[in-house]
Amino acid sequence: MSTAAPIESAGVHTVGRWVTDRAAQSPHAIAIDDRGVTVDYATLAGRASALAASLRRAGYGPGNRIATISGNSADHVVAFFGCALAGVAFVPLSWRLTPGEVGGLLRRSDPDLLLVDDEYVVLADEALRTVAEAPAMVLLGAGAVETHLPRAGRPGAERAVRDDDPLLVIFTSGSEAAPKGVVLTHANCFWNNMALAGALPLTSSDVVLAMLPQFHVAAWNCQPLLAWWVGATVVLERAFQPARVLQLMSQRRVTAMMGVPTQYAMLAADPGWHDVDLSALTLALVGGATVPREVRESWAARGVALTQGYGLTEAGPNVLHLSETDARAHPGAVGRPYPHVDVCVVDRETGLEPAGAGTGELWVRGPSVFAGYLFDDDATTRARAGEWLRSGDIVHRDDDGVHTIVDRLKDIYISGGENVAPAEVERALVLHPLIAAAAVVGVPDPVWGERGVAF
Repeated sequence: MSTAAPIESAGVHTVGRWVTDRAAQSPHAIAIDDRGVTVDYATLAGRASALAASLRRAGYGPGNRIATISGNSADHVVAFFGCALAGVAFVPLSWRLTPGEVGGLLRRSDPDLLLVDDEYVVLADEALRTVAEAPAMVLLGAGAVETHLPRAGRPGAERAVRDDDPLLVIFTSGSEAAPKGVVLTHANCFWNNMALAGALPLTSSDVVLAMLPQFHVAAWNCQPLLAWWVGATVVLERAFQPARVLQLMSQRRVTAMMGVPTQYAMLAADPGWHDVDLSALTLALVGGATVPREVRESWAARGVALTQGYGLTEAGPNVLHLSETDARAHPGAVGRPYPHVDVCVVDRETGLEPAGAGTGELWVRGPSVFAGYLFDDDATTRARAGEWLRSGDIVHRDDDGVHTIVDRLKDIYISGGENVAPAEVERALVLHPLIAAAAVVGVPDPVWGERGVAF
């Protein structure tokens, strides 16, 4: 374990201190199970503190950004908490993208350093060739990364970490031309996790399965960060494979998990579904889209009630959740607000909120709502209406105060939990020499939720 001196925090809600505080209370409890290799809280805190100290010695601090390209791993979690302790914004990029697309995100985020795990070195190399002023690249997980780093070209601020410092920058797709970097501060993520704890709590005895890729906000703010705050164990799944996930659920006695409807559908369709032991599972959270009735029933038949959630990256992401009681009375709904979250339904014609039941755009307000889009004040202004965040989703609120998604204002469809902009697919199609024009729409799909069809 490292003996690196702790870095001062000026904020009471800074997330980096979560692991150091927990290590002081339960140092030998298991924080991470990464493909059978376990990391206790003392080791996680020690490695994260060593990385934070290395970052500060190299000139990184508040105001800097570090991008990553990595699968789910203990090394990636160490990098996250090291950045959090140092006050550096963490920018996880999708490894599902092409080199050109990754290069575009690097140009938009302008990071001071790129950390890459060995599986994605080729992708990173090719992406960096498309960037005129490319950041230095360092191999994630190499021992030197926690003790020696290249000097920061733009030194960060030499001060303590504050609640309003950026913690995460998550890129999200939308109907506009380019993905936008959603900036979430330490305070945003603190309150997002407090909202989750108030509605769907975890304890130190929980074993949480993390199978969403860590370039998504939900891979941090929907259970994993809360799990590390309370001292639970997080089992990391690097690449979603239904048979392996079912095996992990049984062998590790998983008690809580989060996934998108496509993942729950694939798990229920796997040949090993009826033989797997799910007796430990008490909380299965669904997000990204509304879970189909047949998928919900498949899990209910195994004694597991899926908990529907609704959110968006800009909200941290947690906004609504559907209790088991509400799910029986309001099939297809996405629920009521989490604690610390305010919502209103705004009529598109009048701009007013209807009294009682009504249909309109869902607006969100609360301390977990994002600080803005990185380097895009105009887009930030368009997304806000005063202190409210405009979701771009049309909902119906019934007489019981339960919300159901009925339409989208944004020109996107959601496939496997991923937002897909038809315009982006259309632009890619017309690059082919035999295609003069293209139109793409989303259509229902029993497994993926929606899939694109081109004309």
